[in-house]
Amino acid sequence: MARDIKLGWDVEALNKAYRQGYMASSMGMEKARCPYRGDVVIAAWEAGWDDAERVARDERTPGDDLFSRIA
Repeated sequence: MARDIKLGWDVEALNKAYRQGYMASSMGMEKARCPYRGDVVIAAWEAGWDDAERVARDERTPGDDLFSRIA
């Protein structure tokens, strides 16, 4: 697997950070509590956090159910 020795990350590490960020947001953890160091891995964690937040916000949007669409 490709690994950037200088930066200390690989694709697996970025995927893991993304999944953990997604889970953290889903559980209500604040975005400022990212446990990672290093810009690239932090960006992956924050992307996961942002995606989960967007999904949760879309699920809370009023008027987006079947009855609202047919009424």
